[in-house]
Amino acid sequence: MFPASSDNYARDMSTPRTPEITLAGGPRRERSDAVRNRNRLLDVAARLVAEHGAGNVTMDQVATAAGVGKGTVFRRFGDRAGLMRALLDHAEKRFQEAFLTGPAPLGPGADPVDRLHAFGAAAIEHRLRYRDLYLAAEQPADQRYSNDPPHDLLARHVATLLVAAGVHGDVDLLTQGLLATLEVPLLHHLSTRRGMPADRLAAGWGDLVDRVTGEG
Repeated sequence: MFPASSDNYARDMSTPRTPEITLAGGPRRERSDAVRNRNRLLDVAARLVAEHGAGNVTMDQVATAAGVGKGTVFRRFGDRAGLMRALLDHAEKRFQEAFLTGPAPLGPGADPVDRLHAFGAAAIEHRLRYRDLYLAAEQPADQRYSNDPPHDLLARHVATLLVAAGVHGDVDLLTQGLLATLEVPLLHHLSTRRGMPADRLAAGWGDLVDRVTGEG
């Protein structure tokens, strides 16, 4: 987690650096061909989820779309729940790779404020796409932040960009406040109960970023 002192934290963050991808519950180390085959199945499953929603995707559909037997999918993931867990890890890692090493403005090379704008828009699109999986994996409120390496990585990334943009003060708290607006239950509520489209949510994120960084 972050240092308790905002001064120490600011010193620690004064030289922006790219954090390593650390994903909880990732697959064990496998042969390169096995990894490729596994990722191909997960890419197919991700496409089906994007098209039909996680609740409507079956093992049979994944096997058919991938051109393999259903037994291959079961041997890989055990059951549908195992496939969905693996897919969530896979999708999260792809998202991490996009903002850590992908093309600008989401990835390195752009102005830090532009990267923050792109990060929020990409996170909203990603989390709404996989909302069913995220909601199913949601931890109880008292455990939500106790052991969550992906959240810690997002926080480190956002904090690094805030410091690079010249933000002073309690960067830790500002970071957590920004990330709170990207929580899946809130995005789900705003998009379904309040009828807010993704572009409005992304614009709201951009407005918050501009206010925090002094660009607004």
